[in-house]
Parts: sequence; C-alpha cells; structure tokens
Amino acid sequence: MARKTISVIVPVHNEEAVLPTLFRRLTDVLDRLAPTYDGNVFLIDDGSRDRSWELITAQARHDPRYRGIRLSRNFGHQAAISCGYELVPGDALVTIDADLQDPPEVILDLVRSWEAGHKVVLAARRKREGETWFKLLTARLFYQLLHRIAESDAPEGVGDFRLLDRQAVDALRQFPETHRYVRGLVGWLGFHRGIVEYDREPRAAGETKYPLWKMLRLAADAIISLSFVPLRVAYVLAILCTIPFLGYLAYNLILQFYFHEPMVRGWPSLILATIIFGSVNLLMFGILGEYVGRIYAEVKHRPLFIIDEVAGQAPPLSPPFPAQAAGVRSHSEAPQNHLSSPP
Repeated sequence: MARKTISVIVPVHNEEAVLPTLFRRLTDVLDRLAPTYDGNVFLIDDGSRDRSWELITAQARHDPRYRGIRLSRNFGHQAAISCGYELVPGDALVTIDADLQDPPEVILDLVRSWEAGHKVVLAARRKREGETWFKLLTARLFYQLLHRIAESDAPEGVGDFRLLDRQAVDALRQFPETHRYVRGLVGWLGFHRGIVEYDREPRAAGETKYPLWKMLRLAADAIISLSFVPLRVAYVLAILCTIPFLGYLAYNLILQFYFHEPMVRGWPSLILATIIFGSVNLLMFGILGEYVGRIYAEVKHRPLFIIDEVAGQAPPLSPPFPAQAAGVRSHSEAPQNHLSSPP
C-alpha cells in the first residue's frame, strides 16, 4: 500500500529572522512523521524584500523535502495560501504561518485528527500571547459579527492554521474569487470537521505583517464575500430614517387641521432632513461601490498570483485548476511554462 503524503504550506513575507528556527522545528516534525508518512514543506515567498528567498533556496538544496515557490510580487497572505492549495500535492495539506506564533509541533495533532476521519481540521487558539487587548477585542467582535451575518461557519479563535484532506482541497480549488477570505471559504465547504486547541505563542522575531489597515481590509473582504447583509442594511436605515420624518409630518398636519395653527416652517428641519438622508445615501453608495468594485475585479479574470521561480527537488507541483499559462523559472529544473495561477 502506497504511503500517504503530508504537505506543509508556509506563506513567507520578510521573515529572514525567524526562518532558521522555523526550518529546525519543521524538520523535527517531518522526522516524527517519517515512519508513517512522506512529508514535504512548500514555502511560498510572497514578494519578500529581505533574504527570505535566499534562505529558502539554501534550505531546499540542503533538504530535498523542502521546496520554495517565489511569487513575482507581494500578492497578499490569502493569495499566497491559495497558491499553495492550487499547486501543492499531497493527501493532506497543512497551512501554517512562518512567524512561529502557531507551533509547528501542533501539526502532529492535526494529523491525528485527520486519521480519525476529519477532512477539515482547524487549529483553535486557547490563548493568544503577545497580542494587545485592542487586537483581541476587535478580533472577538469581528468573529461574532461574521458568525451572525455570514454564509459560513468560521469559529472564533480559528485562523489559517489548519489541515485539509485532498478532497476538501480539490473542492476549495474550484472557488474563483479574487478577494478571498480563505478561512471563511473553508467554513463554507462543510465536510466532517475536527478542532485541535493550542496556545498561540508570541511572535518569535520581526514585526507583524497584519497592521490595522490590513486587518480592516481582510475584514471587509470577509464580510462582503460571505454576506449580503450590508446591502440589506439599506432597508433598515430607510425605515429608521423615514419613521421620525413621517411623525414630524403628522405632527404638523395635526396642528394645521385640528388646532388651526400654521405649519412649522424653517430651515432647521430641511437641513436636518438633508444631512440625515444625504449621509445615509452616501453610506449606501459606498457599500454598493464595494460590491460593484469586487464584481469588476472578478470579471477581469486576472490571475490571483504569478509565479517567478521554483526551488528544490521535492515532488512536482500539482497542475493548476483550471489550467492557464504562466512562466516559471526553476532552480533545479529546465525552464517550464505549464504552471499557472488560478483565474
């Protein structure tokens, strides 16, 4: 019976300070898996400007279980993860960030849950050390909001540290979205799901790659891609704004017809109405613009990522789904042109 393969996908962006420690700990995990499984690590360099790619290529030459995929520029964390899902082979794929906040040793627990029959295994954080109260509070509020309005089941405390069975990966590869919130799409998939809890560690070195503005953009992608509720808010706002003005109109009519007092006139009421209705209209135009902008991005069918080069002797990459052409320059093979990014 053929041995199954566990592949680990690691998005990397300017992580030279932490990569040596990451390689050591991942190698230990691969060694512990070796009696039962073939293990590989695929490092997706998402446009790093430091020595990350140099370290990745050196590790790939040193250990054939490692392979590097360098993107042509920084396409973003979600695109780098999607690149791994599109191209990396294996019976089960694990995604983990390079900053070592998610301990690589937990991969062994994810594999055990997969062996128990779970096709999707999520790593849930019990504790989140080294993170500010503001980030913890906003993350909790965001997950609670998303749970109420989204067409997805993304549990609170779950990030992009997970294991997916090949069947779940193949299902995820059929999603054509450009603005992706991958953990929400994984929640939308369904499948028999397991959860492994762990304590998240402080960042080992370097700075966070998700400052506030990136978190806000990711939150917007999550809400807009998984819910129509922001559009439906227009109905609620229209009712809430209409009721007081109808009451104000009724008040003036009563004064006019029952008490024979002239209708209240003046600029204050007109200005108030203009400000409220104008503000609501601008708000809804902004929300509508976000949806229309994403529709525009989707119909252009630009690739989600472009591969610059590949390093290492690990098993060949899976064909993309669906296939398109994109040039790839390999450190260890002749030039190729059959690898591509998803539309």
